[in-house]
Amino acid sequence: MIEAKFYEGAGDYVKCLLCPHNCLIAEDKTGRCLVRRHQNSKLIAEGYGRISALSLDPIEKKPLHRFYPGALILSAGSYGCNMHCAFCQNSAISQDRAVTEFYAPEELLHIAHRQSQNIGLAFTYNEPLINMEYMLDTAPLLREHGLKVALVTNGLVCAEPLTALLPWIDALNIDVKAYSEDYYHRLGGDLQTVKATVEYAAACCHVEITTLVVPGDNDGAAEMEALTDWLASISPEIPLHLSRFFPRYRLTEKPPTPIETLNKLTAIARRRLRYVYIGNV
Repeated sequence: MIEAKFYEGAGDYVKCLLCPHNCLIAEDKTGRCLVRRHQNSKLIAEGYGRISALSLDPIEKKPLHRFYPGALILSAGSYGCNMHCAFCQNSAISQDRAVTEFYAPEELLHIAHRQSQNIGLAFTYNEPLINMEYMLDTAPLLREHGLKVALVTNGLVCAEPLTALLPWIDALNIDVKAYSEDYYHRLGGDLQTVKATVEYAAACCHVEITTLVVPGDNDGAAEMEALTDWLASISPEIPLHLSRFFPRYRLTEKPPTPIETLNKLTAIARRRLRYVYIGNV
């Protein structure tokens, strides 16, 4: 068992300090992420090294279109998430305890080195930041051996752990769900925390942004103008991926995003940003 970092307290409850939920966790319970457990007055990183999916993917699948385009990257996922989106695309592993196999950091390094034309490792599929301890052990090892490290994340993390991790990260795709605090609260997140993650990461890593456009929820022109104004204030070079919604998980009553909506929002975004892509069409 690996003791977690970024928590405080002992006895009946411990308080996790990894993300802004600051879960107060009773003995033998987990936080809402499902992977950080209170056991014997300590917070245990229960998801450490537990891998549910391992695959060699095109870098564009992350999506990272402006980071070593055409390359392949080994992609690893675990289980759990600190948000609970009704439209989750990977709910079998992110909203439940998936079947996993243990891989020590050295094993992932060995597998990554074996893959032909592989540039490194992407932590993806579920929310990787909830397994912060595993990444803090694995990412430096990969970088020391000349491999790139990427994250596909919702960006919901506190400043201290993010600061500890980013020196070992080369690229991030950060999922900005919307530019609305109310919408974020419905999904179990916090817009201001995600904005801070984007701003800090963009200062030291390659960053691309994905927004899943959900009809009637975050598809307004004014919201896209506000989102892209903010991104352009950081850098107009930040790529934005507008992803098409399809009915998934607990949100099955909505139709797919109309292509016309995606085209309209893309035109708005391109007034401010140099690189705008439409995905999942």
